[in-house]
Amino acid sequence: MKKYTKIGLSALCGSLASISAANAGTLDVTGTIEATWSSLGGQVVGNPIGMNTALSFKGSGELDGGQTFSVTMAETDKAAYSSANITLNTNSSGTFILSSAEGGQGIGGYDDNMPRAWEEVWDTGIATNANFQKGVGSSTNISWTSPKVIGTTIQIAYAPDNDGAQNNNKAVSGSTSDAFGAGWDIVLDTGTSNGGINLFIGASETEQTDQKKSDAFLENLGGDHQEAVVGMKFKFGPVALGGQISGERLRTQSRNSTSYYGNTSWGLAFNVNDDLSISYSEARHLQAKTKKVSADGANGTEQYQPKSEMSGDSIQVAWTIGGVGLKYAQTEYDNTAYGFDAKTPREARIVALSLAF
Repeated sequence: MKKYTKIGLSALCGSLASISAANAGTLDVTGTIEATWSSLGGQVVGNPIGMNTALSFKGSGELDGGQTFSVTMAETDKAAYSSANITLNTNSSGTFILSSAEGGQGIGGYDDNMPRAWEEVWDTGIATNANFQKGVGSSTNISWTSPKVIGTTIQIAYAPDNDGAQNNNKAVSGSTSDAFGAGWDIVLDTGTSNGGINLFIGASETEQTDQKKSDAFLENLGGDHQEAVVGMKFKFGPVALGGQISGERLRTQSRNSTSYYGNTSWGLAFNVNDDLSISYSEARHLQAKTKKVSADGANGTEQYQPKSEMSGDSIQVAWTIGGVGLKYAQTEYDNTAYGFDAKTPREARIVALSLAF
């Protein structure tokens, strides 16, 4: 980690900027480099070598009253901007965050919090297209997290228009999604002081309005967009165990459209020592659609469309010494992309070498 101290930035008339040492603060820069070798069963692999780089910038300072503030920005592979947060930590009123980070605040930060040695089951080289609850985390949002009381915090996040847009300064999202309006998330996170038990419950609701598809047709969306998640984790010495369930109700009314997503996952991890950990985890994903017109189209008859389910499991090992990590994942998935894929199960084996600085 490289640290630059006493960096201040001031603007004059919105156009002149200068750097001075008048304001005491810090700017920390951290980063990672990861190289992988992937093996995919039943698929064309080509070149199996992959690489990823990432940088994270964090600036912090303190106000006269003792409150602290920080700004974080993540830069992913090939200098692609990823996310940014502005955080204000008050003395006794909790934490306020202005977030432009995909899934960072609200229930989006709990998409899959199960114990694991490395990655989520669905993020180990197999294209699953799994859908998870994101709440207002997909849009630029403001959140407040209460001070911790008896191991419990409450987080509330709000987006004036939860349309999935993350705006630059002086910009608006416009008509990115005319159907969505304001969105609210609330999350209760509680547990024991030693981390032995952790329970989280979250819900999200986003206003939806009917959509005018043509002069003669108005699509009824049937109500507000709703999402929810609940999960629990336990730690017994070197062993961690947990499970969670989440759902998303889209309220879609048009034929052959997805109306509901559901997810369950659980994981078991064992820390052999401070450097070595192993885990086993499973995930299950459900997609439900509305009725569709039958193939013969006779008199516009409709037929039942069965729910589509995919599931996977992953065995993982992670060995870390200092800033160097060696990781391995062996994953198998059935019915990827909810598509009743006849070629499943799909398999992936990944070996990764990561360097942190």
